[in-house]
Amino acid sequence: MQIIPLAFESLGTRSMATLVETVDCRIVIDPGVALGPWRYGLRPHELELERLSHHWREIKTSSQNSDVLIITHYHYDHHNPREPQIFRDKIVLLKHPEKNINFSQKRRSAYFLKQIEGLPREILYCDGKSFEFGNTNITFSQPVFHGIDSKLGYVTEVAIKEGNEVFLHTSDIEGPSLKDQTLFIIENDPNTIFCDGPLTYMLNTHYPLKSLQDSIQNIIEIIDKTRVKKFVLDHHFLRDIQWKERIKNLLSFAESKGLEIISAAEFKGLKNDLLEARRKELWETIPPTQTQKYQDSNMFTE
Repeated sequence: MQIIPLAFESLGTRSMATLVETVDCRIVIDPGVALGPWRYGLRPHELELERLSHHWREIKTSSQNSDVLIITHYHYDHHNPREPQIFRDKIVLLKHPEKNINFSQKRRSAYFLKQIEGLPREILYCDGKSFEFGNTNITFSQPVFHGIDSKLGYVTEVAIKEGNEVFLHTSDIEGPSLKDQTLFIIENDPNTIFCDGPLTYMLNTHYPLKSLQDSIQNIIEIIDKTRVKKFVLDHHFLRDIQWKERIKNLLSFAESKGLEIISAAEFKGLKNDLLEARRKELWETIPPTQTQKYQDSNMFTE
């Protein structure tokens, strides 16, 4: 199994887009990418806009060359209804568009399904189900909270299994701070985990300190109870320039177990490039090379 991060916060955009290649099939999880429309009172810097375009091209190419596309929920950093052609002739595994869903995502899912109508080879709702493609198994969690409660809706976590190898993609659980989010990970006993991590850039406003503490304890439990060898923490967590400071004890615990917790960029052998977290610095130190116009029609925001 080959696992390739396509776009993540540590690579400069909002996304969890991941390509997974097995002997039987090529799978893209959450083929979407976004930029935070506002951060520190600032619109995205020109460097972020350029990175967005670059990442979308990579996601688009990978999706067009894949067999299976997975949508774990309907936020725009996880799907892109504006380019429905990537779904042509694909098997599409979708979070259920009407069950365990909030109003915003229900509206978005209806629009998305209308956009891709007639294009996919097959559309299958994935909540709590398993699918076989040769010797490749794709298992989905029951819907779990997008975060600490139902306000932002529900998502499905994903486990992809080939032989003795298991890859686990958490979607948007913002932690995991809750036990059902954690249990799915432990039950699937992954070798490799891509976890979206705590929402610490909104700590004490939209994300309680207790949820961070619970997430740390749950990750410790995951490390203790699974055979994980590669643990990626990214997405929401890497919107925080101080992310490593937030989890010093966790990093020390992981190290004591012979495990290094890394970002998606580091997983790819690259340096972290936290463009959103550094947006204020970018505007102060790197003037745009041309007049920058923020055009919402060209932005994919959450």
